[in-house]
Amino acid sequence: MDAASLARLLALGAIWGGSFLFMRVAAPAIGALPTTFGRVAFAAAGLGALVLALRLPFDFRGRLRAALALGLLNSAVPFMLFAHAAKVLPAGYSAILNSTVPPMAVVIGAAFFGERTTPAKVAGVLLGLAGVFVLTQRGPVELTAPVVLGIAACLGAAACYATAGFLARRWVMHRGVDDRLLALGSLLGATVALAPLFLWQWAGPGIDWGHASPAVWLSIASLGLVCSALAFVLYFKLLADVGPMKTMTVAFLLPVFGVFWGWLLLDELLSLAHLKGGALIALSLWLVLRPGTARPA
Repeated sequence: MDAASLARLLALGAIWGGSFLFMRVAAPAIGALPTTFGRVAFAAAGLGALVLALRLPFDFRGRLRAALALGLLNSAVPFMLFAHAAKVLPAGYSAILNSTVPPMAVVIGAAFFGERTTPAKVAGVLLGLAGVFVLTQRGPVELTAPVVLGIAACLGAAACYATAGFLARRWVMHRGVDDRLLALGSLLGATVALAPLFLWQWAGPGIDWGHASPAVWLSIASLGLVCSALAFVLYFKLLADVGPMKTMTVAFLLPVFGVFWGWLLLDELLSLAHLKGGALIALSLWLVLRPGTARPA
């Protein structure tokens, strides 16, 4: 990985690590759906303005529908799941659970995409599960039913990200489409998919805008413009330059930044479970992502 790609990877880790902080501020105040819709809408608007300002040709090389569909798996559904989890889980918890994406990719790739695996990768998957168990059983958060659902939501989001990486490579990568256009198409797809649900909640059950303080609006704007629009440009550029597996090493950085931002700005508690569970998941990632000779699954 060259210096430019490494810099993008570090920036992506810091940005996505901060996204859990912003969701932790916004989602408990106004709910998961308004937070998620605001995020993708801000992101699509920001990227759309960038594409217009740069006068990029709106040429998806016939992959527009694929990019829109990809937005369901790499934006709409995982963003919603993480926003739901943010109502009950500390930001650091969600960041650590998000780092299970590479082990998820091993299972999903072998089961559905014909990817080859190795004993080391299988061991990595098992260690990742052990890390999640340690974190949930020994952490500072009491294991209530809402917390269990929040953990399940984070793991479901990780599975979405893992699947989206394979589909992005199959559907839209290496087609000569500009990375910024791919990111815009993905976010437009997520916005269109979530708009009916958002309007239904607004007109039906209603949204408690009374709790939308300036900090909440700033968090939603940051989620959209920084943690989605800017981050997706970096993400698709990395996918194109270094491939899905190396791009997924950003998962090493998310727990570090997520726990750090939560401790620094939200006064979240740190515990030995963060260290033990995070260490097991880090070892899991190393086993999954290290180079080696693959054997048939």
